[in-house]
Amino acid sequence: MDLSIVIPLFNEAESLGELTAWIDKSLKDFSFEIIFVDDGSTDASWEVVKGLADGRENIRGIRLRHNCGKSAALYEGFASARGEIVVTMDADLQDSPEEIPEMVRMIREDGFDLVSGWKQHRKDNALTKNLPSKLYNWTARKVTGIKLHDMNCGLKAYRADVVKHIEVYGEMHRYIPYLAKNAGYSKIGEKPVHHQKRKYGVSKFGMNRFVNGFLDLMSLWFLSRFGRKPMHFFGTSGILMFLTGFVMTVWIIAAKLVHQAHGVRFRAVTDQPLFYLALVALVLGVMLFLAGFVGELISRSSEGRNSYPVSERLEPADKPKA
Repeated sequence: MDLSIVIPLFNEAESLGELTAWIDKSLKDFSFEIIFVDDGSTDASWEVVKGLADGRENIRGIRLRHNCGKSAALYEGFASARGEIVVTMDADLQDSPEEIPEMVRMIREDGFDLVSGWKQHRKDNALTKNLPSKLYNWTARKVTGIKLHDMNCGLKAYRADVVKHIEVYGEMHRYIPYLAKNAGYSKIGEKPVHHQKRKYGVSKFGMNRFVNGFLDLMSLWFLSRFGRKPMHFFGTSGILMFLTGFVMTVWIIAAKLVHQAHGVRFRAVTDQPLFYLALVALVLGVMLFLAGFVGELISRSSEGRNSYPVSERLEPADKPKA
């Protein structure tokens, strides 16, 4: 099978029939399956999915018991995908399936592991979506080192082994390219895609997605840099903090001794703000250092501590028997 089209959805009953017809029309030259993942919809979405799948072998459905989020829906869709190339798109008719053939070509002929869509001309509200999205994507490019203009575009295409070797959890669907890069899939491309206004319903994401997205980005950055070596971060920070406190303590004591030797009036050590800053720095330094030890114990006890992204193995041929 050429393609698996994974479509997470939540309360999109009005658009599913139109979207399916659009996919059928756009992908006539491919063998494909459509996997609808209903993320706990409260409308008639699941009934519509069952109606679309009736009599068709290439439409499958997965229904989550309650709303678990887009990442959970994608995880289930990726686990069920059987195609050579996996495509994700939103169910709201804002992504055009007519872009998929070119994205497939880029993977097959240009050798990309992942191709992400780029909504150059967004049809969303400029103040609440466009401007925050530009700031978010600029930050993501700086942190991840991946030169994508639209990290969170729902329309993406992947080699099947990419989605089988990454774990999408929490709200990490925004950073699938970064997850792929950390898993060793660094050939990431981008294609400008046509973006359309929402035809039915309303957006399911509020302004809190930008705060959550930034926190998730920081978590991924930390895990990619220090996930297997937490002592390198906490230990270094702890030593620097402890040395800062130690130097301030020596300075306070030395100043007191110099003043005493010259008979100069001086303030009591406990009356000086610098004393309390030094004390806090010493305590924080020790705590950070101990946090590094605990992190190392957890890291070395985890099941995936020696799990590495091996892409190929070359073994010598068996020697012929004498």
